[in-house]
Amino acid sequence: MVIIAVICLFSSLVAEAQIIGKNIIVSVVPDHKDWNYKVGETAVFTVNILKSSTLLNNVEVSYEAGPVMYPDVKKNALLKNGTMTYSATMKEPGFYRLKVKATIAGKDYEGWCTAAFSPEKLKPFAQCPSDFDEFWSNALKSARKNGLNITKRLLTERCTEKSNVYEVSYCNDSWNSRMYGILTVPVKPGRYPALLRVPGAGARPYSGDTYTADGKCIVLEIGIHGIPVTMSQNIYDNLMAGALNNYWNTNLDNPDRNYYKRVVTGAVRGVDMIASLPEWDGKTLGVTGASQGGFLSLAVAALDKRVTFLAAVHDAMCDYEAECHGRAGGWPHYFYDEKKNASHNVQRINGACYYDGVNFAKRCTIPAWFSFGYNDDVVPPTSAYSLYNIYPAEKKLSVYQQTAHFWYQEQWDEWQEYIRTKLFK
Repeated sequence: MVIIAVICLFSSLVAEAQIIGKNIIVSVVPDHKDWNYKVGETAVFTVNILKSSTLLNNVEVSYEAGPVMYPDVKKNALLKNGTMTYSATMKEPGFYRLKVKATIAGKDYEGWCTAAFSPEKLKPFAQCPSDFDEFWSNALKSARKNGLNITKRLLTERCTEKSNVYEVSYCNDSWNSRMYGILTVPVKPGRYPALLRVPGAGARPYSGDTYTADGKCIVLEIGIHGIPVTMSQNIYDNLMAGALNNYWNTNLDNPDRNYYKRVVTGAVRGVDMIASLPEWDGKTLGVTGASQGGFLSLAVAALDKRVTFLAAVHDAMCDYEAECHGRAGGWPHYFYDEKKNASHNVQRINGACYYDGVNFAKRCTIPAWFSFGYNDDVVPPTSAYSLYNIYPAEKKLSVYQQTAHFWYQEQWDEWQEYIRTKLFK
């Protein structure tokens, strides 16, 4: 029996073992602790190739450097002592990135660092169509001709002692076009503040939010594709490889048929749904999301004045047109290959303007919290920072320089704390 118990314990420990991180690290750090420089100053990057936190000798590396997404230096080097320095400057506001790849025992290891040069002076290139407000006013007016026709299904297994959790749906821009989501409502009768959570790109199931303030607020977490949000992940994976493949590029040249038209109206109609609930206090309603959800947060806040605050994390879909001028713009980088030769693509550029977060941000009037990383390799800091600079209302920026397109725990905690503060002020 003792032997069996020991074997079971050993098996349990093996099953619980986790793979965390790598033993070999490519460290790239600047000589300013905040990673910030003024235009014309010199940034000095130090590269260390580390194994078990000590320098690794005789390492072959390749590196590229230059403005984010537009490197103009590509070289190879042998680091005899596992370390090197690299210096760079910029003559205009922007972000400069040094990316280093080390090949060790046939495996590649990467690290990069992105220095900011006078980022507070960045301005977006996005132009605004003269009928932008009319376009979106008409889109919402048309969508709201349809009653919400809300459906609710209690998800007993997800409920807590303090909150009921439902899968819900409501009509969007036609009677048979629906939005699906997870609604969390406090069990205790009363009237509560509310939060709308809008999603990042892709397709996936959602579990609902009982973690922000269980039993103290209403939370509606929505999907954007008009399909239920409680299916297994493989179904969404198949859709992303099929019907939803590259959905963000659908009809970019035609604003009326752009995929995101129904996405934006559907997100705003999420506010309509919250407002229809007798449990909402009628006063406080925030919207928040990351990446694509950062863009949607700005769009919802601009188009519905019932929204009282927003929080956008590494907000995508902002300042597309920058890439027509040779500067990194927002995901999904519609014009990256165009650079300064986009004159033949005027229709796509004009169409994208109706879906640029910059143009929504300019119309926001509520407090906002922004957070992103300098090392983001999906949403360049140039686009995120230039949008932040023109945001016209009360705002706060929390930069986590080293993060790429992911969260640090401290960043997540700060985001959640901002939301709670605004919900319960």
